[in-house]
Amino acid sequence: MSGPSRSSPEPITDIAQLVADLESGCKPRAAWRIGTEHEKFAFDLDTLRPLPYEGEKSIHAMLSGLTRFGWEPILEGETIIGLKLDGQSVSLEPGGQFELSGAPLATLHDTCKEVNDHLHQVKAVDSELGTGVFGLGFQPKWTRADIPVMPKGRYGIMKAYMPKKGDLGLDMMFRTCTIQVNLDFESEADMVQKFRISQALQPVATALFANSPFTEGKPNGFLSYRSHIWTDTDPDRCGLLPFVHEDGMGFERYVQHVLDVPMYFVYRDGRYIDASGQSFRDFMDGRLPALPGERPTMGDWHDHLTTLFPEVRLKHYMEMRGADGGPWMRICALPALWVGLLYDSVAQDSAWQLVKDWPVPEIERLRSEVPRQGLRARIDDRTLRDVSRDVLAIAEAGLRRRGRRNASGDDESGFLDPLNAIVESGRTPAEDLLARYEKHWGGSVDPIFTEQAY
Repeated sequence: MSGPSRSSPEPITDIAQLVADLESGCKPRAAWRIGTEHEKFAFDLDTLRPLPYEGEKSIHAMLSGLTRFGWEPILEGETIIGLKLDGQSVSLEPGGQFELSGAPLATLHDTCKEVNDHLHQVKAVDSELGTGVFGLGFQPKWTRADIPVMPKGRYGIMKAYMPKKGDLGLDMMFRTCTIQVNLDFESEADMVQKFRISQALQPVATALFANSPFTEGKPNGFLSYRSHIWTDTDPDRCGLLPFVHEDGMGFERYVQHVLDVPMYFVYRDGRYIDASGQSFRDFMDGRLPALPGERPTMGDWHDHLTTLFPEVRLKHYMEMRGADGGPWMRICALPALWVGLLYDSVAQDSAWQLVKDWPVPEIERLRSEVPRQGLRARIDDRTLRDVSRDVLAIAEAGLRRRGRRNASGDDESGFLDPLNAIVESGRTPAEDLLARYEKHWGGSVDPIFTEQAY
């Protein structure tokens, strides 16, 4: 999750400014970039417990240890809540999940180097502290009460508000991890088509990356419990957005949607002011109860945009949000999937032909079934395994046509290999973990902390 906006204090006087702000994200194809984000659970090697913020083995110690590699601290008051370096940032999720938000990069080769460099640095610090990190969609062992709370002001507001909207919002905050990719668009029309394709195919990513079958040491009945959690977090700000597939979708339609999502907070003078449940429209009219008479700035608008959590999120770029966290080798596969589909015009058209006739209720049904069924879920009289095979073929051809090669002459299509292996096996990563739990781990999830560790 984001920190407070560092953007302009320019006051907002009308909705047209907000539309223009989103439209300013349009970029020529030559300027398109790839931004990859991945979260991981940090733990004590001796006890397997999540790391607290303070202490010898702690999140603070990890952040401090990384500064030797040139990372600069990000502070909230006097508290280190993240790091920054060359367009990248390290940030903390509410329960101490450790996130790298990557720089906007030109190729998947660059992205994978960034991921590798970061994880090698984290491993170097971990080896000294006696700590570790691993990728999974949901905390497999510890209860919500066992998870420490990170000292970021917005999280206190969210923690109080979440239970008012859904039963699993606190689990989303404290016990989930994801991999995401941020991608650019050329025009409003390009944004709309990308949005429709990626929203329809987000269940494919959920199935391919499904990796959260355990809760508090036992199978939970899901393959992607993380994905299920989002269905009972907050209906105002989560899930699929049916209006994206309707006539009239564009920047203004998305702005109108965002204005109707209740607020969490306003950031002023280094502190978060609780505005949970209040209206940004009222804020624009100077009628926000939390700040009577005051009107928002563009920074407030950008903060509000970060508090929406749909499967695909629009800001100055588009965020693909459907994948569970996972092992090192799959981090680069997620951006490869979406870059292959959406950064080549032939591939994008092929992907659109695949999904354009899918009714929105069918997409919603698929979204609800995938957390349990994975690749066995069906749409258009086909299993998602068969659909995934077509999707990966389109993405692979798109990456080959992009022709972005590394020093060895390899194009980017090899980053899809882990996903092709999943489709060929017919088993999600979660099903492989369940098999190991039953056959090799003696009914314990503890081996995950070593087998899935980076």
